[in-house]
Amino acid sequence: QVQLVESGGGLAQAGGSLSLSCAASGGTFSSYSMAWFRQAPGKEREFVANITRILGSTYYADSVKDRFTISRNNAKNTVYLQMNSLKPEDTAVYYCAAGAFGRRPLDYNYWGQGTQVTVSS
Repeated sequence: QVQLVESGGGLAQAGGSLSLSCAASGGTFSSYSMAWFRQAPGKEREFVANITRILGSTYYADSVKDRFTISRNNAKNTVYLQMNSLKPEDTAVYYCAAGAFGRRPLDYNYWGQGTQVTVSS
């Protein structure tokens, strides 16, 4: 029903920036809360940030607070994650998700395939 495609991942140096995008299709984008999760090798998938359907209330994991910014453009069916002051520990596959507002993977119905973010020291 909803397809999500992430883009913008790549390689950055510590202290640098990357901007991720997630384009949605097949559903009413404004009907869904959106979130970013990430998963590093050998670790469980962890919450990064989310944003509510229309008003755009946001919540961030403590590990990225004040460094990352989530936003959405409902007219473009796109959610973004601006990542600044990157750290090596930010290295992970980043996943876009759509569904109910929450901080757990089970709160989300639809997932993208992920985009790799690698931060070198």
